[in-house]
Amino acid sequence: MKGQKQTDYDRMEAAILFLVKNYTMQPKLDEIASHIHMSSFHFQRMFREWVGVTPKRFVQYLSVEHAKKILKETHATLFDASYEAGFSGTSRLHDLFINIEGMTPGEYKNGGANLFIHYDFADTPFGTVIVASTDKGICHMTFADEGREEALQRLKSSFPNAKYKHFPDKQQQDALFVFTQDWSKPHEIKLHLKGTCFQLKIWETLLKIPSGGLTTYSDLALKSGYGGAQRAVGTALGNNPVVFLIPCHRVIKATGIIGSYRYGEIRKNAIIGWEAAQKESGKNT
Repeated sequence: MKGQKQTDYDRMEAAILFLVKNYTMQPKLDEIASHIHMSSFHFQRMFREWVGVTPKRFVQYLSVEHAKKILKETHATLFDASYEAGFSGTSRLHDLFINIEGMTPGEYKNGGANLFIHYDFADTPFGTVIVASTDKGICHMTFADEGREEALQRLKSSFPNAKYKHFPDKQQQDALFVFTQDWSKPHEIKLHLKGTCFQLKIWETLLKIPSGGLTTYSDLALKSGYGGAQRAVGTALGNNPVVFLIPCHRVIKATGIIGSYRYGEIRKNAIIGWEAAQKESGKNT
């Protein structure tokens, strides 16, 4: 994003982070607007256009009570309903038909020696990401908080023997549509991931969590076929190689507390609130 769009992006990012940090104090509209140096009128209008709901409504999505309500609503149907019937029209990720293809044992062991990987950087509502793809699908997407060069080196450390090219391909562009509000259904998205059988199973189960829905660590373990393995599940989430596409941010504590996140608790709250807003405004259907 450049020019005015980049300015709007920066302002909305600052506003969302301010709300996440201060929602327990129920900040007033003029206080939020002043924080990002805008008039209350223009801020309210821009926030609604960008996020989909009013700042006041967004704050409601950040409460423990709201999280408990969503857990209760989605607990019975989250995994039990069939993938096709249970989530059609309710999950942006379901509508994208994301599938996981695990790398072969050879690819896993040789550090991607036969892989050709395209990569690029992109702005999202939650920060810059590095996104990478093989000929089979998206293999990597993480927030580049440490800087672009460091993020690239982190990608290369995952596949030290692969060949790399800085090139934005269609697979990457389709994947990045999940962040845009003018989203229209792209072609099928596939993931080409390096992981153990246990990790792949956890990640596969995560794909069934609808946008705007939440689950718990114990429930995720149970529905993945590993009841009682909450700690191992937490480790698998921490090793998730494709942020947002595999929605580890939708896993919270059974108490309704959002909990930790590899990329920061504030960002996790912001993503959960943003997804709830998108669901309410009808932009996931």
